[in-house]
Amino acid sequence: MDETPVVMAIVTAPSHDVAERLVTTIVDERLAACGNILPGVTSIYRWEGTVQRDTEVLILFKTTRAALSRLMTRVEDIHPYDVPEVLAVPVTAGLAAYAGWVVENVNG
Repeated sequence: MDETPVVMAIVTAPSHDVAERLVTTIVDERLAACGNILPGVTSIYRWEGTVQRDTEVLILFKTTRAALSRLMTRVEDIHPYDVPEVLAVPVTAGLAAYAGWVVENVNG
């Protein structure tokens, strides 16, 4: 089965309000067809030499391979973190109608 042109970009944010601003901006600019906001993520990570623990919000953006680089750059520009998490996961399969909807709603 061929991979779809759809990519899921995973981004964390410090709060629901920040996540909503990020998703609204990215969707308004047609860099993603949608973004799902999942609250209550506990993140434990090493930062500046110490282990940190924070409650964050997880965003799942649905975009295209063609738009991914622009989405990543835009998130980096508007995100409050010095080094925001932006990870891309290829979508290897999906409902063709949904993939088509994503492609139709993303510029690129």
